[in-house]
Amino acid sequence: MTTTPEQTAGSGLLKSLGLVDATALVVGSMIGSGIFIVSADISRQVASPGLMLMTWVITAVITMIAALSYGELAAMMPQAGGQYVYLREAFGPLSGFLFGWTLFLVIQSGTLAAVAVAFAKFAGVYVPWISAHNRLAGIGPFGVSSQQLVAITVLVLLSWVNTLGVRTGARVQNTFTFAKVGALLGLVFLGLAVGSHPQAVSENFGHFWGNADWSFTTIRLVGVAMVGALFSSDAWNNVTFTAGETRNPRRNVPLALALGVGIVSILYISCNLVYLRNLPLEAIQHAPEDRVATAAASAILGPIAVKVMAAAIMVSTFGCLNGMILAGARVYYAMALDGLFFKPVARLHPTRHTPVVSLAVQCAWACLLTLSGTYSNLLDYVIFAVLLFYMLTIAGVFVLRRTRPDVDRPYRALGYPVLPALYILVAGVVEVLLLVYKPNYTWPGLIIVLLGVPVYYLWRRGAAREGA
Repeated sequence: MTTTPEQTAGSGLLKSLGLVDATALVVGSMIGSGIFIVSADISRQVASPGLMLMTWVITAVITMIAALSYGELAAMMPQAGGQYVYLREAFGPLSGFLFGWTLFLVIQSGTLAAVAVAFAKFAGVYVPWISAHNRLAGIGPFGVSSQQLVAITVLVLLSWVNTLGVRTGARVQNTFTFAKVGALLGLVFLGLAVGSHPQAVSENFGHFWGNADWSFTTIRLVGVAMVGALFSSDAWNNVTFTAGETRNPRRNVPLALALGVGIVSILYISCNLVYLRNLPLEAIQHAPEDRVATAAASAILGPIAVKVMAAAIMVSTFGCLNGMILAGARVYYAMALDGLFFKPVARLHPTRHTPVVSLAVQCAWACLLTLSGTYSNLLDYVIFAVLLFYMLTIAGVFVLRRTRPDVDRPYRALGYPVLPALYILVAGVVEVLLLVYKPNYTWPGLIIVLLGVPVYYLWRRGAAREGA
């Protein structure tokens, strides 16, 4: 087979993604169901309109700092696997493996399971047959509901779509990203330009900071509450996983990170302003099933809002699933090339150049998590680990500046060393607060990561025996 100019040298992957595709991947992977729901829990924790909004603003700022810092690494190492490669090059193969291990075991697959179930849950608004209570088959405590069946069907469908070629996956991603951004812009326009509830405006903006005393208690409340906002803003790093398939990745990946995170941050802050202008804080805190967006839309549109928002969330979660399926498979593919994952996972389709085995393995594990029903607990447990890997990766910018000063850096982290250090400091404070105030959410995550250490050495030993 003749290698085309679009083919990535030495890997077999095709460089088919442009700047629009990469930006759509950032935006589409970030926007799932969180922005429609999470503000209810945040408002309960901080008990103040101002602190609720501040939580989202701080999250937006530090996420942008992280994205700009990753941009330097992406421009230096434009390879498939992204963050896995950055950690491997900065701190050695063990750190890269631990990231990939946790990503596969919980972070990516668990998120896929949770988002797929969210899609099915809101599909139930239109088709009542789709319900967690509609058990189709099972023995004793083990069974399959119609909701789980729909979630698994969507996972299998999108995994198959992404085996057809990276361009096919990108087209699906672009379509649903533009649709979900349009839906959020519609909510923002209606909520800020058209709708406005006088009581909500008076209560929320007349007592903007509530009873906040600006003591350590306030810092603690915001720090712990940021967990929900951070997870709703997560997955922006997925675009780095696809760098091996991006045209001119040294320019387009850093630019996509900045554009994508900027777009989502503005949308998220605007949506929270809509909530505050249309719902009193108490209504946000006690929104039915935490569906704040639906409650706000109902205040503007009336009863039809339930179905309108259900459709918007289905579009949002479908696009989020596609982006994460497309990107995640590239990490396990890169690990397999390094001999740190099952060998067959490094196989590409002979004509479509997609990591078909990696996509299948990822899909199978996500489906098992969907059936287990434990994905939400796993995601809670891994919050600490996710932030830890972000901090470690950004620390890699400092390490590589020192150990590889002569490497070509087409883009350098904005505000270095102050801004990257600020991210590590803020994320470190959040980590400490979680350790102290939510230990049940931290130690299990650390244990999941540390379990990867013996697995790594067993894998290396097995690879050494095969090579002997």
